[in-house]
Amino acid sequence: MKISTHLNLAEVTRSDAAKRHGIDNTPTAEHLENFKLLAEKVFEPIRLHFKTPIFISSGYRSKALNAFIKGSATSQHCKGEAIDIDMDGSNAGVTNKMIFDFIVSRLEWDQIIWEFGTDTNPDWVHVSYSKEKNRKQKLRAVRSGGKTTYINIP
Repeated sequence: MKISTHLNLAEVTRSDAAKRHGIDNTPTAEHLENFKLLAEKVFEPIRLHFKTPIFISSGYRSKALNAFIKGSATSQHCKGEAIDIDMDGSNAGVTNKMIFDFIVSRLEWDQIIWEFGTDTNPDWVHVSYSKEKNRKQKLRAVRSGGKTTYINIP
C-alpha cells in the first residue's frame, strides 16, 4: 500500500524485532493518516530535493513493539508521527547531516533529533510532524553513563 509517491506502508512498519517475536505492528487508521501527512510534509520534500531513495530505519511502532524494544512511552513513532532516516551506507552521496540540515532549514517539523554519531554527522536523524502543533524542538541524543540524554540545540 502506498502512503505517498515514494513511500509505502511496508517501509514504515518493517521491524525485525516484530517479525522475530510475533508482535503485531499494524497501524490504526488514524496512525496511517498521520504517516500520510508526515510523508507529504517531510518525507516527499526530502526525497524530491535529494533525488534519491531515502532510507527509513524506524517508522511505526505499535505499543506492544515499543514496549518490547523499551522505547519511550511518549514516542511519536507509536502515533505514526515520526520516522528515523539513515543514509549511512547509501551510494547517493547524501549524509545524515545533509538530511538534518535540509529539514531544519527548509521544512516544517515538530521534533528533530541528531541521534548520537559525531560532531560532523549523526548516526541517524529522527524527525516528527504533528497535525496538532509543531514545536520546532531540536535535540541531540548523547550517551552518558549508559543512559541516553537529550540536549537542546539552539
